[in-house]
Amino acid sequence: MDIVEINESHFEKLISLFKEFAIFEKLPELMINSVDKMKAEKDLFKGFVAVDKNDDIVGYTVFFFAYYTWTGKTLYMDDLYVCESHRSKGLGTRLINKVIEYARSENCTKMRWQVSNWNATAIKFYENLGATINHVERNCDLIL
Repeated sequence: MDIVEINESHFEKLISLFKEFAIFEKLPELMINSVDKMKAEKDLFKGFVAVDKNDDIVGYTVFFFAYYTWTGKTLYMDDLYVCESHRSKGLGTRLINKVIEYARSENCTKMRWQVSNWNATAIKFYENLGATINHVERNCDLIL
């Protein structure tokens, strides 16, 4: 399994995986992204994909830089997703470690991401990495 940087040739398959992830998160109606939108906005995000021997994408992570007044430059990981058929094989660990390595190389103070409160497996995974799960803040979305 290779972990490579996302490029435009991955966008179509990624849109399919974004939909799959939205269904997994029980929020399919919120997935409104498209290949055209990704192409137009490609300078706003980065990421890595896990590609199997058949050149199929079986996992991904997408992130961007943010600035937090209390800590400074931060890498915000928007998604980390591995297809169900490839879970529990260390792929999620490889993907997030690649992001951590990237964040360090870019002199980020920290990484931030979200985890659904019902996803006990993911919570344990992130805690095992040493992440602190904040139970105080809530997401605020204003769809424009």
